[in-house]
Amino acid sequence: MGVEDVVRAAGRVPGGAGPVPGARRRGGGGAVEGTRDRVVIGEIMLPGVRRAVGCARSFVRNVAAGHPALDDMVMVASETVANAIAHTASGREGGLVTVVLAVEAGAYRLEVGDDGAAGGRPHVKPEAGAETGRGMRIVDALAERWGFRADGARTVVWAEFPAPPAAERGRGRGRDTDGETPVSGPG
Repeated sequence: MGVEDVVRAAGRVPGGAGPVPGARRRGGGGAVEGTRDRVVIGEIMLPGVRRAVGCARSFVRNVAAGHPALDDMVMVASETVANAIAHTASGREGGLVTVVLAVEAGAYRLEVGDDGAAGGRPHVKPEAGAETGRGMRIVDALAERWGFRADGARTVVWAEFPAPPAAERGRGRGRDTDGETPVSGPG
């Protein structure tokens, strides 16, 4: 997938032909409710179809270019978006998946929002030797910490990765994680 595909996924078509149906992009910046010193560096809303997984990977690779944990972030985006499409209402007709990348409190935070799973929540399945069911195990292995929060009927799965040193990123510090359920991490 090339740059044009990422641009299309972001809702812009080269040459000014207008937006791509089904893809929406919102610019980031500033504080978001419930957090302090959070800077959204990219956000994209994708239709809940299989090809959206590749678009999400390209989006994260583009937005977080140069980050030391880029490959891990791309893999976690791939797994969480695939799970949203396979296991939630996002995979139904008209479903959507939102991918947000933000910098806060010394971490890059990847968030994937789905359309809800009738109360089902993400969890790491016990190893059973099956060909499926490994997505959250991969997230657990690659992210510094991860968890989820309810957002109305939607669920937002988040994963954090250490940010480069402050001199490289030029971002503030501070975080408020009230209302979130951390699933793994130090401590």
